[in-house]
Amino acid sequence: MGKFIGKILVTALAALIVSYLMPGVRIDSGTSAVLLALVLALLNGFVKPVLIILTIPITLVTFGLFLLIINMVIIKWSSDIVGGFHIAGWWAAFWFSILLSVVTFFLESIISRQTREPEQ
Repeated sequence: MGKFIGKILVTALAALIVSYLMPGVRIDSGTSAVLLALVLALLNGFVKPVLIILTIPITLVTFGLFLLIINMVIIKWSSDIVGGFHIAGWWAAFWFSILLSVVTFFLESIISRQTREPEQ
C-alpha cells in the first residue's frame, strides 16, 4: 500500500510540474493533482486494458501508435472527472500524456537512486 501511495504522490508532483511548464493545462491545487493521479491510476488500471483489447486491430495496423490516442482519451476523461484539472484540447492532452510519462519516469528514477545508495 505504501508503494501505491508513493506512486500516486510522484504522479501528482509530475502532473503539477508538467502543468506549470505546458500552456493549455491547468491544475488548480495540490489536492486536484492527487485526485488526478488517483483517477489516472484507476483509468489506466481498469479502462485502458479494455480499450487496448478492443482496439488491437487498429493498434497493430498503426504499429502501436494508436496507443497514444488511447492515452489522450484517458487524459481527456480525467479532465472531465477531476474538477480542478483543465486541459485545453486534444493536442494539449497528447503532449500532457507524453510529458507526464517522461517527468514521472525521471522522478521515479531519482527516488529509486536515492533509496538504493547508502548514506555517507
